[in-house]
Formats: sequence, structure tokens, C-alpha cells
Amino acid sequence: MNTLGNIFRISIYGESHGEGVGVLIDGIPAGIALNVDDFLEDLSKRKPGAKGTTKRIESDYPHILSGIYNGYTTGAPMNIFFKNENKNSRVYMDFQSHPRPGHADFTATEKYKGFNDLRGGGHFSGRLTLGLVAGGVLGRKILGDVRVKAKLITLGTMEVGDNLEEINDYLQEISLLGDSLGGIIQCEVENLPIGLGEPFFDSIESKLAHGLFSVPGLKGVEFGAGFLGTTLKGSEYNDNFINPKGTTDTNNNGGINGGISNGNKIVFRVAIKPTASIFMEQKTFNFKEEKLMPLKIEGRHDVAFVLRVPVVIEAVTNIVLADLLLQNINR
Repeated sequence: MNTLGNIFRISIYGESHGEGVGVLIDGIPAGIALNVDDFLEDLSKRKPGAKGTTKRIESDYPHILSGIYNGYTTGAPMNIFFKNENKNSRVYMDFQSHPRPGHADFTATEKYKGFNDLRGGGHFSGRLTLGLVAGGVLGRKILGDVRVKAKLITLGTMEVGDNLEEINDYLQEISLLGDSLGGIIQCEVENLPIGLGEPFFDSIESKLAHGLFSVPGLKGVEFGAGFLGTTLKGSEYNDNFINPKGTTDTNNNGGINGGISNGNKIVFRVAIKPTASIFMEQKTFNFKEEKLMPLKIEGRHDVAFVLRVPVVIEAVTNIVLADLLLQNINR
């Protein structure tokens, strides 16, 4: 339900406008050097502040409640808590009867019979990704020399390059319209040992896809050449081996064969939908009034929350691969 992993397991908890959010991490090997500073860089990448992101600013300070002693992991479960300090719940009061398009307001109300917390999205909020990022820090330490790097490659219809001014102008244009943007993120994994993953249900692709689809707003995953690979012939798609290490001349399979890492770079891309909360008026069904009515969403929302997602993709990748690595060690 709220847990990911077999040996290295993370469980997220909390609501966007409750006392706080957090993560419980189990299966951490004892003796890993760790302190609060290890979390701060990744957590800062998830924070808003840049153009196109929400004005809700939180400290996001990680309070490590258990699982660490004298600067090392103890082997016990680790509980990391983040306090919610900047809440404005007033604008969320009507969304049970007049649910926001693209949000979980309607489905959550139906599933939990109206007892769910809708403020700020409640347990469905992107704020819960703080726990994923924290878990990813531990995952990265378990992985050692493995390097995971994600970056935004498209924003809406724009290919993202180094021209920050052009990106900011695009974000400003969409913001003035009261609309939002999505994008595509590419992630690459280097130095992963050969042999991680299992055939079929525990393949690297299936395990990564499971974890990645837990990221709010993620709508698609493709590995290697992805959907474009369907336009190639087999002779063009196949990755020929060129040395005894298993290096291939191309990487259309994205570093994975038969669900198992082959030693080449793992490459995948994810599609992130546009932010659902837009300031443009929408006409959608009001369940209390039993008719279509205009809805104008207020509050503090990202024009493009995809800008804050690359570090979350890295974190989930670290979590999944750390779990697979520990499974491989314990075979």
C-alpha cells in the first residue's frame, strides 16, 4: 500500500497539511556513515523557489528519529520526519463537492467515503516525495560506485538546453495564461554490476516501473530506444557485443537483457503530466449542486512541477537498485 521494496524497504506517511510527512526505511545495513548533511543537497533540489515553482516554501529539514547512532546506521529501521510549517488550508475546503480536474479529490473521496484529508492533496500530495528523496540518499550509499543522474530534456514543447532565459520566458508566458506544463526526464545509470534483476516479474524494468509510477504525475516510462525502437528493424535494434566485458556498440535495450543488467549504461525516460492545479477557470461537475459549474482554483501551485522531479526520479532509481543489489548479495 505505502511500502516499496523487498529487503531495502521504504514506507511513506503523512499528509500535505497535517503535522508533517516522513519515511520509515527498513533493511539498511549497519555501519553506513550518515548524518543530516548527507540529505540536504538532494532535498534542496526538490525544493521550490525557481521560476515556475510553487511559492510554498518549507525548511524540509530531516529529523532522524531512529536508526542512527554515533554517526552510523544501526541496522534498525530509520524514521525520518519533515515538519509542515507553511500551510494554507482555506482554499481546499470545497473540493470534496467540486473536485479539481486531474486530481485525486474525486477518487479519494469515493474510496475513503469522505474521511480523507483533502487539504493540499492530503496523502496524495507531491510533498510525500520528500520521503522518496530521503530514501534515495540511503539507497545511493548502499549502491556505492553506481552513479544515477536524471535531467529534464523537454519542457512542454520545448527542448531543454542551457538557455535559462528562454526557459524562464516560456514559463512566464504559460503562467500569465493561468496554465501549466509537463515534460520528459531522462535518467542514466552507470557502473551497475552485471546480473541484477530477475526474469519476468522482478526484472529491472518491472521493478523500476513499479517504483517510478509511485511518483505523482508520472504517466509513462520507456527504456533504451523506447517506442522509437518499434520503427527499427531487428538488425538495427540489436546491440552487438564488442568485447569480453559485454560492452555493446549500441544501447537500444537500455542496458538490460532478459530483465537483467548487462553492464552497459541503463537509460530510461519518464513522462510527467502538466500540473493539474491551474489558475485558468475550468467548467467541471459540482456534486453538491448536481450540475456543471465553473471552478477557479486558488492557492500556491507549480506552473511546471516537472522542474522539481529529476531528483525524485534519481531517488526512486537508487531505492529500487539498492533493493535489487541486496537481493543479489543474499541469493
